[in-house]
This record gives sequence, structure tokens and C-alpha cells, in this order.
Amino acid sequence: MDAFYASVELLRYPALRGQAVVIGGSSRHQPRPLEGQPKAPAQAFSRLREYAGRGVVTTATYEARAFGVHAGLGLMKAARLAPEAILLPVDMEQYRHYSRRFKAAVRALAPLVEDRGVDEIYIDLTDLLAQAPDPWAAAPGLAQTLRAAVHAATGLSCSIGITPNKLLSKIASDLDKPGGVTVLQPDDLARRIWPLPASRINGVGPKAAARLDELGIRSIGELAQASPAWLLDHFGRAYGAWLHEAAHGRDERPVVIASEPKSISRETTFERDLHAVRDRAALSALFTDLCSRLADDLKRKGYLAGSIGLKLRFEDFRTVTRDSTLTHPVQAAADIRHHAGLCLRRVELGRRIRLLGVRAGHLSRPGEATVAGVREPSPTAGADTLPLFD
Repeated sequence: MDAFYASVELLRYPALRGQAVVIGGSSRHQPRPLEGQPKAPAQAFSRLREYAGRGVVTTATYEARAFGVHAGLGLMKAARLAPEAILLPVDMEQYRHYSRRFKAAVRALAPLVEDRGVDEIYIDLTDLLAQAPDPWAAAPGLAQTLRAAVHAATGLSCSIGITPNKLLSKIASDLDKPGGVTVLQPDDLARRIWPLPASRINGVGPKAAARLDELGIRSIGELAQASPAWLLDHFGRAYGAWLHEAAHGRDERPVVIASEPKSISRETTFERDLHAVRDRAALSALFTDLCSRLADDLKRKGYLAGSIGLKLRFEDFRTVTRDSTLTHPVQAAADIRHHAGLCLRRVELGRRIRLLGVRAGHLSRPGEATVAGVREPSPTAGADTLPLFD
């Protein structure tokens, strides 16, 4: 989907079309005008320059991206790049609603779909295109049919890449955004893919890209020319071999039609670092809210949790996690809160906290047989003497 969150917001506020709009941060600082007001006054919208806090950009319209604003950028930094951009808070319930609608529209035409999150899917079009005399010639028309179905169901635009495999389709779907259709045959690899930066391969992260740059490899084409032995020497047997295959556009992963999540989590980064003692009331309320939202997620998706985990990130960016495997699966907010609280007692809380998260793992469906887990630690195991916010 093209700038998905921002595009959903433009459906609500059509007067913002063509403007720089940024989605992110806390809703407490961003009042909304009434939905659907085509001529909402400018003062009804928050400006990026007005934001104060630690939030990050979730997404932005293409007009905002022209200023250098991108997902993951701190909002305070984004404000220096585009101070007059409109700032709207994240509304996940609304985005999930449109996510369900666009995926249903696609499945009505092409049922073999792998869900990759709220705004992205893989589709196996093999059987549909095999019916055509020339499958590659038929591909653009099928893509346009899919795009039209998504737009009819949601009012939103998407970009589609049709290629021999998932790795290339991930790259191709970004080449002609927004609203683009890119069809890449195997012979197109050298012309369309090899000139791109190596970081455009999904799986080449910032650290790997920086290491490749140090070694003089910047493009996918240069990576393709590197010898497999050289890649294995510098990146290890598994990752080096994968880099060689990826650079040559080879990917044997199937489209996974049905899969079960391994875990579900909720976390939040605070506007300011909070202290376990002096900010105990605020932390306790946030902790309870996270557990409640996680319980709602489990109920909505029909899962029980066989383990509960806790995640804390402190002011120095050190991150700690604690997990407990349960003897009986749980779903209720009170149970999640109880077991997460026991995990919390195993963490030394001497520094300020910047992030708090709760995770449900070992998921199962009601009625499924579950394996009894490890006995949960005693509430006092590893506990320090500081007051806790649970």
C-alpha cells in the first residue's frame, strides 16, 4: 500500500491532499478536527514544529518525504526539516480496518495470499497467469485489475511488483511508487535491479550495508560480481551464501498461505524517561494499559498465551527481557498483568525507563492440547529492594 497510514488519514481529511503530512507521536499533543470536514481550518491541525516529545515518524505523505522526512526519524528532527508539516497521531484501529478491506478485495481475485503485516502482502499468481497464452504479457493487466479492486474497496492506491519470486517482488513493488506496476522478467535483473544500492535487498540491514560499503560494494550488481568464497570469508557461511543468491535474484521461498504467529506483543516508548519510584503511579497505569491491550489482541485473534514476557529499555538504551513459561495458558488482562509483574520483580530498577513492553508467547487456540511449561519463578526470585511499579 502507498504511504498507507497517511493515505487513510487523507480519506478522513481530504483538505490535506497535496500537503506535507506526518503520522506519529502521541495523540495527547495532537488534536483532531471533525472527521470528513473538507474545509477544516488550518488551526485545527497540529504542525510538526509544535510537537515536543520523544516520538518518531510512523509514516509520511510523499510531499513530506520530499523534505527528507521518513519512517523512524525522530519527530523533533523531522520538525527541523519540515516545520509546517501537518502532524496527526497514529490510529491503528482505523488502519487495521482498511487493511482488512484491501486484503479481502485481493483474495476475492487471487486467494493465494501471504499476509506480511498491516500494509503489505505477497500473492502467488502462478495459476492465474498460467491460463494466459503469454503469462508475462498478461501480468500488467492482472496487476491493474488488482489495483482497481483495492481502490474500489478502500479508496486507496497500492503498488505492485510481479516477478519470479518474493525477494524480487519486494524490491519491484517499491520501484514505481506511488500507484506503480512493475513487471520484472528474469532477463530484467541486470537492467533494473543491479544498479540499485545493496541495501534495497530485504535482509541487507544498515550494519551489513555499511560493511559492504567498507569493502567497496555499493550496488547489487557489484555484490553479484563478488565471488561466493569472498562473501563467505567476510560474512560467514550462511549469510555470505545468501548474499550471493540474493544478488542474483534467486529466492526459493514459497508464498505461505496460512501461518500462526509465534508471539504477540505491545510496547510503548515514553515521552520522557520514567523512574520506578518517583513515577510509580504513571508506570503502573501504563503497565496495566499495555496488559489490557495485549489481552484484547489475544481475544480478537483467538489465542491463549503459554508464556508471558517483559521488555524494558533504560535511559542508557540497555534493553533487558524476562520471560515466564506458564503451566496453564492465559488470555485475561488480569492474568497477563500478574505474570508480567512477576517478571518485573526479576529486574533491577535502578535507572530511568524509556520503553516498556509486554509479550505473549507459546500461543495456542482454545481447546488445543498444550505442553506444561517450566515452573514460574518465585515472586521474590531475583527481586531487588527497590519499590516496584506493579
